[in-house]
Amino acid sequence: MILVSLLFAFLAAALHVYIFTMESFTWTSPATWKRFGLSSQADAETTKPLAYNQGFYNLFLAIGAFIGVGCVAFGAGGPGQVVGWTLIFSCCGSMLLAAAVLALSGRKYLRAAVTQGTTPLLAVVLGLLAVTAG
Repeated sequence: MILVSLLFAFLAAALHVYIFTMESFTWTSPATWKRFGLSSQADAETTKPLAYNQGFYNLFLAIGAFIGVGCVAFGAGGPGQVVGWTLIFSCCGSMLLAAAVLALSGRKYLRAAVTQGTTPLLAVVLGLLAVTAG
């Protein structure tokens, strides 16, 4: 169960790196701004600073989750395991809560929220099961 939790945490982090690249680097390309529901190039230009900032939030959560996965995978049962699970629960939990906020923002965001929230949900739930069972 630990391995599966780590896999989902890794996938959640990878998705957030992808979101980071869209929000921070390709925001003003039509393919990206249309994916985020913007209606014009002008809207993309106007919201570019906000998207850039939000992208870095996603990157920092991803980095924390990646480090957590590494600490659990290579911590050999010591303090690294505690640090790793703390980072996974904190970062993936934040990803999950952000997906919940997105879902509550309107029906048009439901698909994105499910996409964004499924892997961190599985990482947290399976991680809690693994930690409490062991």
